[in-house]
Amino acid sequence: MHVGGLLEFTLPKDAPADYLKQVFEQMRSVRTIPPPWNLRPVQAPVVGPRLPLMSESRDVDLDYHVRHSALPHPGGQRELGILVSRLHSNQLDLHRPLWEVHLIEGLQGNRFAMYTKTHHSIIDGVSSMRLIMRALSTDPNQRDMAPFWGVGAGARPTSSTHENGSAGVLGGSLGALREGASSVGGLSRAAFDLVRAAVDTSPLQAPYRAPESALDGQIEGQRRFATQQYDLKRIRALAKKADCTLNEIVLYLCGSALRSYLAEHARVPSRSLTTGIPVNLREAEDQSMGTVVGMIVAELGTNIADPIERLQAIKRSSGEAKRHLRTLPAAARTSYTLLINGPYILGLIAGLGSRAPIPFNLGISNVPGPPEPLYFNGSRLEALFPLSLLLQGNALNITCVSYAGTLNFGFTGARETLPHLQHLAIFMGEAFEELDRVLLGGGKAAARKAAASPGASNKRTAAAAASSKPDLSSRTSSQRKAPSAASSKRKTPAAASAKRKASSAAARKRASSTAKS
Repeated sequence: MHVGGLLEFTLPKDAPADYLKQVFEQMRSVRTIPPPWNLRPVQAPVVGPRLPLMSESRDVDLDYHVRHSALPHPGGQRELGILVSRLHSNQLDLHRPLWEVHLIEGLQGNRFAMYTKTHHSIIDGVSSMRLIMRALSTDPNQRDMAPFWGVGAGARPTSSTHENGSAGVLGGSLGALREGASSVGGLSRAAFDLVRAAVDTSPLQAPYRAPESALDGQIEGQRRFATQQYDLKRIRALAKKADCTLNEIVLYLCGSALRSYLAEHARVPSRSLTTGIPVNLREAEDQSMGTVVGMIVAELGTNIADPIERLQAIKRSSGEAKRHLRTLPAAARTSYTLLINGPYILGLIAGLGSRAPIPFNLGISNVPGPPEPLYFNGSRLEALFPLSLLLQGNALNITCVSYAGTLNFGFTGARETLPHLQHLAIFMGEAFEELDRVLLGGGKAAARKAAASPGASNKRTAAAAASSKPDLSSRTSSQRKAPSAASSKRKTPAAASAKRKASSAAARKRASSTAKS
């Protein structure tokens, strides 16, 4: 149940030869560890650390929690991805505070990385971004900065109940009763709407109608990790042209990439895959830690060949899901998440494992991040990639984070279930270029051509074909343009493989997707 982050930095120009050694020693020298970084699970009789209770640890062993790794120099993106996949596969020690940090040196291009791993009960996407903004600096000259485990949780907004004394307590109690009654009524209506959506053709997507796919089944502990990065201005331009939101473009890219990935494995379901989308329920001033999210379900249009029709289906489904959530009283929105996930959770508690009913095929998140470049002791943060958790029945999670004019995607997959996860990242690049051509370069004619060529979005670029060691060292967004899709009809596996090998040298020059296996 842990989530992670991969932060890639460029060393300052004046960095001494032992710069990373100094940074590592400084990271381990912190003596005051505030909550939640000093909290560990309570060791209860019989059940051990399995109860949702935490106690403060007076002695946090930073030699254990803060670790130093190195890639064989010069380490590329492939080597970094392999290391991070392995690190993310290991579970946290439930007898210690639930976090780890790995400082990784040896990256080519005068770079280093930091991989963080934290239990999801401590942090969610929004709280992690707010923590990063508190821990890092916009000033490249600032030094002697404390790591995030020395910064601690931010403040939670004070309610009027605490400000108005006993009158506030009485008013708050009455308000809580009114909110409770309103929540029950709102959830009853929501449950009825979801049941009705399960049997009619409403755009509202009901949970537990996810089709069988390659994403189902038992998942083991090992993980794969891949990334993609885009210029945020280009994503917004597509959203403006399509008259949709940035989130809907994100869903389109994910759905299109999955359609191509599943087609490569001959497993495209006749019904669309569905996704669970976390919704931030925090107040704007809330800087506290923990998990405060709601959940909606939408379809991804994976069963639709035409890209414009696929995007329209996603707009209708996600728009109706958001409208449905907005109709609920604010106090009921967290409980709405339990309404969606409750049968699945009960199935896991009952020991059903992968046989528990799944509310959706995968999770997709879009987390707003820092809008301007940030620095850690003079080192510029170049990229920020999220890693998420996987649950039984959901062998894939896609999360993206905006940062300094870029949109950074992290693909977390079950190693035994999803082979060649880097292909999914490359297919997303092809989907982006296809939508760009359709919306900005050819309109309906380009859409018809794309829909009539099913192989166009299913043929791997050389970055995937030459996956033994692709050159993925470039970190600038202008050099990370996704490869163009090649238009061709579906070949047999042997013929397609022969053709890819024959053209790999030329295609390698065109490929610049960021992919990690």
